[in-house]
Amino acid sequence: MTHGKIPDPVVVSENGQGPYQQTVRVGKHCWIADEPVSMGGTDAGPAPMDFLLAALGACTSITLRMYAERKQLPLSGVRVSLTHEKIDIEGRGRVDRIFRRIRLTGDLTTEQRAALLAIANKCPVHRTLTSEIDIDSTLADDVNIQLTT
Repeated sequence: MTHGKIPDPVVVSENGQGPYQQTVRVGKHCWIADEPVSMGGTDAGPAPMDFLLAALGACTSITLRMYAERKQLPLSGVRVSLTHEKIDIEGRGRVDRIFRRIRLTGDLTTEQRAALLAIANKCPVHRTLTSEIDIDSTLADDVNIQLTT
C-alpha cells in the first residue's frame, strides 16, 4: 500500500549495447548497469550488486549528515566503504554479508561517534535490507494497472 504521491518508477531495460548492458532511468536521471567482463559483460557500468551497495552507502552518509546537522555535531566528513560476499555460517549455510566501514571526520567525542554509528544502522535502506521484504512481481503484459493520486 502506498500513501500520497506515487513516486517515479525505476525503469530498467536492455539497451542492446552488450549482452547484459541495461539502461536505468529514474525521472530525469539515466545511467548504465552491466556485468564485469569476468561475468560475460562489457563492464560499461556498475554491476547490480554495486548499485545495492551504493544505495546503502549513500543512504548511510545522507542519514548521518542529516542527524549531525539536526544535533549540531562537529561532523566534517563521512566516507562509507562497502563490500559484499557470500560466507559460510555454521547452521545457516551460505549467507550474504555486507561489510560497511564508516569513516567519520571531525572533532567528535566517543559518545557522538557511537550515536552516529547507531543512527547509521537506522537509515532507511539499512532497515529495508534487514527487514522482511515482499517483492510483488507481475508480467506487465498481464496486468492492467490504474494509477491514482
